[in-house]
Amino acid sequence: MNSQEILLCLRSLDGGCLEKLLLHCASALESNDVTLAQQVMWVLNNVASSVGDPNQRLTSWFLRALISRASRVCPTAMNIDGSSTIQRRLMSVTELAGYVDLIPWHRFGFCASNSAILKAIQGFPRVHILDFSITHCMQWPTLIDALSKRPEGPPTLRITVPSSRPPVPPLLNVSTEEVGLRLGNFAKSRDVPFEFHVFDKSPSSTAPDEILCKGTPSFHFDSLLGHLNPSMLNLRDDEALVINCQHWLHYLYDEKKGSPQGASLRDIFINRIKALNPRIIVVVDEDSDLSASSLTSRITTCFNYLWIPFDALETFLPKDSSQRIEYESDIGHKIENIISYEGFQRIERLESCIKLSQRWKNAGCTSIPFSEETVKEVRTLLDEHAGGWGMKREGDMLVLTWKGHNSVFATTWVPNGLED
Repeated sequence: MNSQEILLCLRSLDGGCLEKLLLHCASALESNDVTLAQQVMWVLNNVASSVGDPNQRLTSWFLRALISRASRVCPTAMNIDGSSTIQRRLMSVTELAGYVDLIPWHRFGFCASNSAILKAIQGFPRVHILDFSITHCMQWPTLIDALSKRPEGPPTLRITVPSSRPPVPPLLNVSTEEVGLRLGNFAKSRDVPFEFHVFDKSPSSTAPDEILCKGTPSFHFDSLLGHLNPSMLNLRDDEALVINCQHWLHYLYDEKKGSPQGASLRDIFINRIKALNPRIIVVVDEDSDLSASSLTSRITTCFNYLWIPFDALETFLPKDSSQRIEYESDIGHKIENIISYEGFQRIERLESCIKLSQRWKNAGCTSIPFSEETVKEVRTLLDEHAGGWGMKREGDMLVLTWKGHNSVFATTWVPNGLED
């Protein structure tokens, strides 16, 4: 990029030009050209703005991430403070509900999953949900309410969750056990027999909010794997087992880690889940591939993907909205991890729905299409949000879109041979 192209970027603030500047800076960092990297950062600092248009706001978070990366690569030469400036506060349950409702990033998956689960457990008097999610069980009140209205009466519902979770937003100001108590009270109000269990109670010396600020993401994944067996989970023969994975799988390491089969930890997790012989497995995740080792490749993919929530928020929240700024800072946390870190510190390892689906097929699972009733329910949900949101089918998947761009996908699976 020459000086004339840089001047054009300064004038137009076009998303494509801003992306070129970011790539120019990343390329300079990868080639250890400190002087050029500083020059481009100066330009970016003059065009990026945390209260500007969506492209400027997005660019400001990429700039922070590049500064953070540069400070670790060559701290003395860059002479900048690259420590994380993203301070996350703990939300109340009420605030978390508003956070989840802001855009359908999570509600899409909740709606599609709950509808598929209701169909899969129809007629079963006992249901056990093994829940892997980053949203603190926000999915389940809607399902409990639906179960209370079953013509044959509600089943006995048991929900089991791991004690540790990926150290990513949103963060809650109450414990997992307190969440379970609140769910139990809600289930009681709906006359749904309910149990809540927490497994893998590994001690942690670092609080989630402290982990976020330090930028040292880790959670007790090896310990969690050791608990994925029928006896440790107290599986019961008279229960319909449901496995729910909501924005969870991409936080599991995909590098091979010395297993005899040469499998990655992500594949080991999938195989162990399949071996539990669940009635249904629901998988919801973000539809982007951010697994590239090249920094410039990750920036290109990430910029064009995470533009979606920034653009969506622009449609209904003012530029200085505290709710909008907080939501964007959580996306900024994701950007910082994708751009600033390498190796096991980079836990944001998104892969496309096609790649992730192939993992489930390799593990011996079959995908199940969503019913027309589920499709109708999801479309009704999206009608509550901005007009740019849509949904499409891709094979057996449902995909949430913003202005035609894929954002989140939902799939359902069963072990081979267990299809209805």
